[in-house]
Order: sequence, then C-alpha cells, then structure tokens
Amino acid sequence: MDFDFKRTATFTALILLIAAITQAVYTGMYVAEMTPPRQFLWGSEGFLFVMLGAFAGAGLAQAKSLHLGWSAILGAAILNVVQVGVGLTMFGPFREVAEAVPEAAPAAGAIVAFSFMVYNAAKVLLALAAIVFGMAKLGAGSKALGGLTAAVGAIAFVSNTLSMALGRGFTDIPVAGGSGVLATVLLALCLFGQNQD
Repeated sequence: MDFDFKRTATFTALILLIAAITQAVYTGMYVAEMTPPRQFLWGSEGFLFVMLGAFAGAGLAQAKSLHLGWSAILGAAILNVVQVGVGLTMFGPFREVAEAVPEAAPAAGAIVAFSFMVYNAAKVLLALAAIVFGMAKLGAGSKALGGLTAAVGAIAFVSNTLSMALGRGFTDIPVAGGSGVLATVLLALCLFGQNQD
C-alpha cells in the first residue's frame, strides 16, 4: 500500500493521539492508586512509538517544508522506544536486586533517573514539533489551534528541559508531563489535514 503525504500525516496524528491516551490512562490509574497493567500499556506504547518512527520518517522524506517538526517527531519516537524498553526490561530486576541487597538501591535509582531523562528528552522534541506545527497553523490562518499549540508546546519545551537539567526533583512537578501530553494532543490535531507544502 502506498502512503501519500496526507495519509502519512493522518496516521502520524492518530498514533500521537493514541499514545497520549495511553499515557493519560496510566497516569490516572497510578494517581488513583490502582495497579496499571504495565506490560500491556507500556508494551502497546512501545509498538505505537515504533510505528510513529516509521510514519514520521516517511513524513520527513515526503514533506516540502517543516522538516524540523517531522525530525523532532521521529527523534521523540526513537527516544520513547528506549524509555519504554528500559521501564519494561530493567525496572523490575533492579528493584528486586535493591530489595535483596540494599547497597544496590542507588543503581536501581539510577535506572529510574535514566528513564525519566529519556522521557523528558522525548517530550522536549514533541514540544518542539508542537511549536513548529503550531506556528505553521498560526501562519496559515488557524489562529486558535495554532496559537494554543505553539504556546503549550513552549511551556512543555521549557518545563521538560528544566526537568532534564534539574533532575527528578523538578520532574515531581506535574507541569512537565502534563504539558507534554497536552502538546502531543494539540500537535496531533495540527497534523490532521497537513498539506505537503
């Protein structure tokens, strides 16, 4: 099946929306002190991010403009695969080792910190894409959607950059994750009906 640019942009947008929903579901369950099905949710996200990388790469090759935005989505997809992979394969074993050997607790903490660093880096890239596509929508006359996307993207960009620079203490402030998810949703809305030019 051949994917033209419009179809590629639509699939990219759909994947971004579904990924944002899975993150919101996981966060909601965690806040409600329910036990999220990590393997299923994170495994599904891993698949979504692999597909996002493929479609964003196709969009980058097909696009006649906004290459920075497409490149940022592609980079975020790759980083998110790494982050989900670390969570699924390393959190459990390192936690078990830390419980059995308390001296190993710093190593377990380092794995979690690394995962959050990658998570925030991916959010920075999605925020950058939101700024790029939001500004493009703004310039094309979609002032409400374009302006909101660019503004939320800027907030997500700054807050996630600070989370990377200042570590997990800053990450505990929900603005970084929340604004990142909202920027992802708005980015997806900007991608629907995206023109090749």
